[in-house]
Amino acid sequence: MKFMKKFKKIDFGFKKIDVKQKKELVNEIFSQVSTKYNLMNDLSSLGMHRMWKNELITLLAPQPHQTLADLAGGTGDIAKKFVQNGGKNAHIIDININMIENGINKESKKIRHIIGNCENLPIKDNSYHRATMAFGLRNITYREKALNEIYRILKPGGRFVCLEFSHVENYFFKKLYDLWSFKFLPSIGEFITNNREAYQYLVESIRMFPNQDELALMMSKANFSRVKYINLSEGIVALHSGWKI
Repeated sequence: MKFMKKFKKIDFGFKKIDVKQKKELVNEIFSQVSTKYNLMNDLSSLGMHRMWKNELITLLAPQPHQTLADLAGGTGDIAKKFVQNGGKNAHIIDININMIENGINKESKKIRHIIGNCENLPIKDNSYHRATMAFGLRNITYREKALNEIYRILKPGGRFVCLEFSHVENYFFKKLYDLWSFKFLPSIGEFITNNREAYQYLVESIRMFPNQDELALMMSKANFSRVKYINLSEGIVALHSGWKI
C-alpha cells in the first residue's frame, strides 16, 4: 500500500511552508529589494545597523595578516569595514547574484565576491582566520548545517562572529519595538521597495528565530568553543561569537 509522502514544514515568518521552498522564497525577496537594501537598513533600524556593525568589527579586531569570509554578505558592509580597519582581505559569499551586483566594490582589490550557499560552501577546509554573518543566519533553511560549514572553513584558532536580530527582554521596550515592527515597518517597506511582504516576513522571522541562549547552544553543538553573546540595543540584536580551537 502506497502512502502519501509527508513533506517537512519550516517557518517562513509566521507561515509554515515546505522546507524545500524556503531558499527560493528568501532568494526572491532579496532579489526584489536589493537595489533599496541599504536605504531600508537605515530606515528600518533608524540608522542603528551602522553602530551594530561597528560593534561587530570592534569585537573582531582585524589584524593585518587576517582573512575574512563575510557570509551571506549582501552588499558587503562588513567586508569593507574589515579591510578598512586593518584586515588583509575579505571574501563576500552570498547566494543572491542581485545582492552581489549591488554591492560590488570596485575601489578595493582586497575584496572579492563569491556566489555560494552557506549550507555547502565552495571553500576549502581551514581557509580563513575570521568569519562573519550579519543578519543572514535567520534566512538560512538548515542553520545547523551552515554553522558546521563555517566551522569547517575556519583555520584552527579562527573566530566566527554572528550579528543577528534577537529577543528583547525588557517588557516595556519590547512593546514599543513590536509597535514599530508590526505597525510601521511593513508600510515603510511597501513605500520604499513596493514590497510589503518582504518586510512583513522580516519582522515575523525575527520573532521565530532562536533566542540568545538557543543560538549559543547551536554554535556549541557545531563544535565552536568559548561561545558567548553580547546584547545590543536591549536585545534587538545580539553579537554571538565562537572559536575554532
